[in-house]
Amino acid sequence: MDCSIRQLKGIGARKEALFARLGIHTITDVLQYFPKEYEDRSHIQQIAEVTLPSPVPVLVCGTVRSVQEMRPRRGLTLLKVILADASGAVEMTWFNQPFKKKLFHQGMTITAFGKMEWAYGRRQMNGPETEEGVAEGQGLVPVYGLTDGLRQQEVRKTVQAALQAAADNPSLLPGWDGGRKACHSQLQTGQAYVWMHFPPSRAQQQQARKQLAFEELFDMQLGLLLRRRKEEKRQGIKCGPNGKLLKQFISQLPFTLTKGQVQAFLDIQNDMESAVPMQRLIQGDVGSGKTVVAAMALAKIVENGYQGALMAPTEILAVQHYEEFGRLFHDMPVRIALLTGRTSAKERSILLDELKDGTIQILIGTHALIQDDVAFQELGLVITDEQHRFGVKQRAALQHKGKAPHTLFMTATPIPRTLALSVYGDLDVSSIREMPPGRKMVKTYAVGEAMRQRIYVFMEKLMKAGQQCYVVCPLVEESETMDLQAATALYDELRLTVFKKRHCGLVHGKMAGKEKEAVMEAFQHGEIDLLVATSVIEVGVNVPNATLMLIDGAERFGLAQLHQLRGRVGRGSQQAYCILLAKGGSEETRQRLRWMEQIHDGFTLAEKDLLLRGAGRLFGCAQHGLPDLKAADIVQDIDLLVAARDRASAYLKENIDEKLILDVLRQRFGGNFQGLWNN
Repeated sequence: MDCSIRQLKGIGARKEALFARLGIHTITDVLQYFPKEYEDRSHIQQIAEVTLPSPVPVLVCGTVRSVQEMRPRRGLTLLKVILADASGAVEMTWFNQPFKKKLFHQGMTITAFGKMEWAYGRRQMNGPETEEGVAEGQGLVPVYGLTDGLRQQEVRKTVQAALQAAADNPSLLPGWDGGRKACHSQLQTGQAYVWMHFPPSRAQQQQARKQLAFEELFDMQLGLLLRRRKEEKRQGIKCGPNGKLLKQFISQLPFTLTKGQVQAFLDIQNDMESAVPMQRLIQGDVGSGKTVVAAMALAKIVENGYQGALMAPTEILAVQHYEEFGRLFHDMPVRIALLTGRTSAKERSILLDELKDGTIQILIGTHALIQDDVAFQELGLVITDEQHRFGVKQRAALQHKGKAPHTLFMTATPIPRTLALSVYGDLDVSSIREMPPGRKMVKTYAVGEAMRQRIYVFMEKLMKAGQQCYVVCPLVEESETMDLQAATALYDELRLTVFKKRHCGLVHGKMAGKEKEAVMEAFQHGEIDLLVATSVIEVGVNVPNATLMLIDGAERFGLAQLHQLRGRVGRGSQQAYCILLAKGGSEETRQRLRWMEQIHDGFTLAEKDLLLRGAGRLFGCAQHGLPDLKAADIVQDIDLLVAARDRASAYLKENIDEKLILDVLRQRFGGNFQGLWNN
């Protein structure tokens, strides 16, 4: 059967285009387009007893007393319908909808649903939904997200048509019988979809949502586990035991590894000494020492005769890694090179030749690493730093430059381990929780606008003592242009009036790469005292002499982002400070800033962030190749998620039809599960 939405009654080319705007193309898409909320239409209220203004829409029923059409001015029509019951009357109004006049006549019975208010000396309902007759007992009525040109009633009718189509042909339902048997469904899937869209009660809607969420999470986990199984079938590089090179590397480290670093490397070591290609995520707080662990993995692959590559999201971060690796591998027989967009044509040509013949053993760079002409002699290990900043295809492109190389992902945006294991179902996860010894906690203060001048005095004191400061500008709206304007205005104010004797710099997302790099390098070398920036500095900048981070408009940033920004200071031996300057905000915002003052562990903050914001884009689902979930919420449904993972793992041990499962996953998730097929 053709699954196109055009197969449903009432859907022509115009409506098909409107639904396409909402990402709805098939009958299955319609079934999974769940209401954003429900309106309670179970009880008719007396008109005169409605509290004004009504905080939520109300249901009233009465007799039409009068119908009046007015034209207040050219191009504007106003329809007024007086509806009355035994208690009183309400005036219903519609603007520029003259066709509605035909729907009403004096003496007919009408049920109306909408918000009621007091205006111009009478009760009014502006643009209510109406139905002829007494329509009590409709229960919970779904409310859907709309686009211009599409009305609620049209979406409801389309959903009803899709539910009927699925009743006639159950193959239209997402999922499949084998999967549902594995889920031990408490409710028939078709019934669950009916109750999800048109629930008789809140309890039944919740029962349906839980059922559908479990089925959805089961399919997602099955897809991730299938991808993992596919990886495990590939013949990888089996490394030997640790040799002289790695032992020399560890012995000359100027510090002692933390327990977390040691455990993370032991996990990596076990993976690399197996014939199955490693697929591991290392998550750790800003400054927890992930880079050293990555360097140890690279040392191990090099002494086994293979090359390693590390890809970073920005040139600044790539250069930083290159310099750090230069120090870590000092006086060791390891050739390290850097490849970025700024590498000259001549240098690049030599580098590519040396990479191809194996002279270069470790290559560090940006997206430049995945260009077609970059060829390794034998790539054995791929490391992606700040992995959520790359798309699935970009990461896969680097992996495909080797024959089943070991793969290591790193992120400084930690999430709780249980969640990480379930979200990154195809990856093993190592977490580094401790900070290196001697690292001072960044003192954090949330303050109001009244403290601004005192903050500036304190910044001047620090800069006079030879230290450097960051000022991060507020996010204005979803607009880089507006952000830039705000940053430029603040930069001009600070350099021209507040800190006239200091060297100030500005970086923002719209600067050319080379210009941005030049400013950052100047700041790193101490030539700039005060750096004004948009949130582009969130990732990767390491300036040990920077001791103060002022986040202006802190109320506009999420917890994870605030913590990332705070991690830019406190890299040296001096006491560092983070000042969160906020201009009002909700209770949720104030709670977020209080947590920033009290909590310095990124994992704990991540748990708090999940509670506040839900899963959102905290761990970059889209970038990881995960689907957008329709019924489930990864945070709210963590217990369901863990249970779904266990159930999917058990189901895979049975004699299953992988092709059928992949077809089903395509039907349910569409093109949103790219990672399953791109790796």
